[in-house]
Amino acid sequence: MTDVDSYKQQLKEFYGSRTTYDHEEGTRHPLDAKILLEFVPLHSGQKILDVATGTGLVAISAAKKVGSEGYVIGIDMTPGMLHQARQKIAAKKLQNIELIEADAEDFNFSDSSFDVVFCCEAIVLFPDILAALQKWYRFLKIGGFVAFTCPPETAYMASLQQRICAKVLGVSLPHILEPLGTTEKCRKLLTQAGFKDIEIKIEPSGRYRPVTDNRLSQTINNINFKGHPLLSKLSPEQLNQLQVEYKAEIEKLATAQGIWEDTTKFFVRAQK
Repeated sequence: MTDVDSYKQQLKEFYGSRTTYDHEEGTRHPLDAKILLEFVPLHSGQKILDVATGTGLVAISAAKKVGSEGYVIGIDMTPGMLHQARQKIAAKKLQNIELIEADAEDFNFSDSSFDVVFCCEAIVLFPDILAALQKWYRFLKIGGFVAFTCPPETAYMASLQQRICAKVLGVSLPHILEPLGTTEKCRKLLTQAGFKDIEIKIEPSGRYRPVTDNRLSQTINNINFKGHPLLSKLSPEQLNQLQVEYKAEIEKLATAQGIWEDTTKFFVRAQK
């Protein structure tokens, strides 16, 4: 199994285990989907592709907006999330939505098939983001939109995770949030992929987590660094040292309210 295959397997297991995804972080996931949908002009009869559709938060709302004359395809490689999406689709009796279980990176549609390509929360997970954007560009009709969300490179303790890796391993690893981590980087990649009329909306947000929150003290995992080959070769001692150092640094950030975590999001839109 290659490093990329191993990384994708980890993604499937990680997201497949999230059976309460829609309600994690309160209303955050549905709110992000709502803001992204409102960022693009949708109307009856359009054909929509929702990449990494997950539990269908974007796809289901888009299906309602494009109506019976329109059509939505959601693609995702995680069976557990698609199961949740199918339950919601059945409950709402929607007929204009199709879900495909597949790796979006390997799956192809005909050129100029869609009016809009959405990717909510997941574009940072792609091993080759430029290649994904170039593929989505091909899938779009002339004048069609791509729209996605991504965090800045300073969000979700990313800078701290990089510092700890550099301290313990003696090398700086590329973090998953880096490629799209600034508005300039977003614009550059979209331009390289051929897109124009790029708009980026920044929605600042954050939250306090209790010091005891396990999600703060987890080992710096392979997903955060896109399955970097160095991490798979670490000894148990090195992994433990990473965890210990990271937890110690996290605890230094504690206040009476807890530990502040930046959850700011970029909402990005561009046109073919």
